[in-house]
Amino acid sequence: MSGTEGGTPSPAAWDDGSADDRFRVVPAAYLFLRREGQVLLQLRAGTGFMDGHWAAGAAGHVEAGESALAAAVREAREELGVDVDPADVRPLTVQHRGIPHGPALEQRVDFFFAATRWAGTPALQEADKAADLRWFPLVRLPDPVVPHELVVLRDLHDGAVEPFRTFGF
Repeated sequence: MSGTEGGTPSPAAWDDGSADDRFRVVPAAYLFLRREGQVLLQLRAGTGFMDGHWAAGAAGHVEAGESALAAAVREAREELGVDVDPADVRPLTVQHRGIPHGPALEQRVDFFFAATRWAGTPALQEADKAADLRWFPLVRLPDPVVPHELVVLRDLHDGAVEPFRTFGF
C-alpha cells in the first residue's frame, strides 16, 4: 500500500513539506489517572527531559494519523499497563507552550485528559524512562513536578481548569 503502514499514513503521505519548521507544532497527550482526590504520577528518569521531576502517569507524543485521545489511551497501556475506555476519558485543557522564537522542537501543544476508571492495576512498564510511580493527593503534590504539568494540576486541585492556556509566552 503506497503511503500507509498498517493503516497509518507514512511520513511521506502526511508531511508534504509545505509547512516549514516555524509552522510545525509538536502535539502531546497527557492522561492523569485520578482516585479519591489523588493523582498518579511517575518520576521521570533516563529520558533526557526533566529527569528527576514527577509527571503525569501516562503521557507522550501524538503519532502520525492518531488523535490526541487515542494517544492518551495508548500511553496508559504502554506506560502503566492499564486499559482505559476512551468514553471514560475527560478533556481537561489544551496548553500551547513554547519558547517564543525558539526552535521548532520547543513549540508544543499539549492535550490534558483525566480518567477515574480503567481496567488493570497501574504499574511501571518502562523502567528505562521512569524510576517510581505513586499516588499523590492533589493538596500535597511532590516536588519537583514538571512545570507545565504543575500548573494544570494546581488548576485541577482548585477546580478551575481553563479549557485553553498558554505556558512560556
